[in-house]
Amino acid sequence: MSKELDAFLEYIIVIKALSPRTIEAYRHDLSALEESSKKNLTEIDSSQMFEMLGSITNKRTLNRKLSAFNSFLDFCHRYRFESSSSKFSLSKIPKNLPKYLPFETIQSSLNLIDRSDWIGMRDYALILFLYASGLRISECLAVEEGDIEGEWLRVRHGKGEKERYVPLAAESLKALRMYQEHSPYHNRPTLWLNYKGERLSRVSAFKITQKYVGVSPHALRHSYATALILGGADLRVVQELLGHASLLTTQIYTHVQKQNLQDTVLKYHPMSHS
Repeated sequence: MSKELDAFLEYIIVIKALSPRTIEAYRHDLSALEESSKKNLTEIDSSQMFEMLGSITNKRTLNRKLSAFNSFLDFCHRYRFESSSSKFSLSKIPKNLPKYLPFETIQSSLNLIDRSDWIGMRDYALILFLYASGLRISECLAVEEGDIEGEWLRVRHGKGEKERYVPLAAESLKALRMYQEHSPYHNRPTLWLNYKGERLSRVSAFKITQKYVGVSPHALRHSYATALILGGADLRVVQELLGHASLLTTQIYTHVQKQNLQDTVLKYHPMSHS
C-alpha cells in the first residue's frame, strides 16, 4: 500500500470518523485500483482508469469506485501530495422511484406468518419493526434493548455514526415484546437473534423479508418514507427520521409527493372531469 493511500485511510478513520463499513469500502476499492494499476494512485490517468473500470456495467458500482478515487485525489491535493485537483465525472443514474409496498399489502402478508413458535414471532416483529422505524438494516440489527426508551428508539449506529431518535408504533412494540417473551434468549441485550441466540445476520434478515413480503429490507425503509410523504409529512422531517445527511438524498421522494398532488387534483377538482 502506498504512503498516500495509507495516509488517506488514516484521515477518514481519525479525522472524518467514517463508519467501519464505509472505511472498508474505500480500502477495498482503492487498494484494488492500486494493485490493478501497478503504480501509485496519484499517477493514474484517465485512459488507464477507463481501461481498469470500463468493463463495469453497473453504474452505481462504477460511481462508488470513482467517488472513492475522487475523494482520495481531493485529499492528496489538500495535503500537498498532488498538485492537480482534477476529478473523474460520475455516470448519470436515472432517478427511479424506489420500490415500496402499501401497508395493506404488508399487513396481508404478515397475517400469513405462522406465529406458533418464537421464530415466526421474530419474523413478524422484524418486518413490522423495519416498516415502523424506517431503519437501514444495519441499524436495525445493531439495536439493543437499552436503545428503546418508551415509544422512542435511539439509533446509535446510524450512517456516519450519527445518533437520532425515531418513534415506534404501538403495534410494532407489541409484536416485539411478544417475540421477546417467547424467545429462549429473552435475556440477551441484542434484539434480533437467530435460532442459536446469536445476532441475526444481514443475509438472514434479507431472506426473512423476501420470504414473507417479497422485497428487501431496504424496500421496507422506502415504504416507510413513502407512507410519510403521502400522509403529508414535511420533507425535512422525513430526512431527520431516515438519518439522511443531506436533503438532496431525501428529495427522491418528491416524485411521490408530486404524483400524490396530481392524483388529488384529478380526483377532486371540478375542472378535471369532462
